[in-house]
Amino acid sequence: MGRTLTSLFSASDEQMMWRVKMQDDSQAFARLVARWEKPIQRLCARMTGDAHRAEDLTQTAFARVFARRADWQPVGRFSTFLWRVALNLCHDDLRRTRRRGEFSLDALDDEDGAGVENLAGDEPAPDAQADSHERGALVRQALLELAPHYREVVVLRHYQGLKFREIGEVLGIPEGTVKSRMAEALGQLHRLLKHVNEDVSCKRKTQTPELRAP
Repeated sequence: MGRTLTSLFSASDEQMMWRVKMQDDSQAFARLVARWEKPIQRLCARMTGDAHRAEDLTQTAFARVFARRADWQPVGRFSTFLWRVALNLCHDDLRRTRRRGEFSLDALDDEDGAGVENLAGDEPAPDAQADSHERGALVRQALLELAPHYREVVVLRHYQGLKFREIGEVLGIPEGTVKSRMAEALGQLHRLLKHVNEDVSCKRKTQTPELRAP
């Protein structure tokens, strides 16, 4: 038993998924969930803007992976397969939300914001620009104003740390297309954030000294 657990902890994602596929190995699948649950939940939260829906979508993503275990082929990274499943679920959820005319922006944790890579050259990432809770919320809202196909490349690149080539594999598009979408997404984000920053600056100038945030 101890040797089996040690083997699971040292096994790659692909090795564990192979065990799930061939042996219905519940321990191997539990290890995959433990490794990937938080990243997938953060992805879904950034895509939908709703932390509660993100939890449900994450559970659905893993349930779908397990249900389709017999169809999985070890021709690429397991993570690529998992990102794709989760993103497809997010897109389906966003379409349902648009049909219902709903829009939600739950408070999202910023625990993954500190290590975000620069968005363009030496410019700081969106969350790095937010020096207050108020501005942080506005930045996250600006991200949600991007079309989903732009939002996903920003989320995968700057909040999940994937390379352009890896994003192309997840989305099934050429690397050049990923880069062009990123450029457009960053242009839209910076325009939105410029407006946000001007609004926040104006609010601060109109506050009396005793009402200003310390």
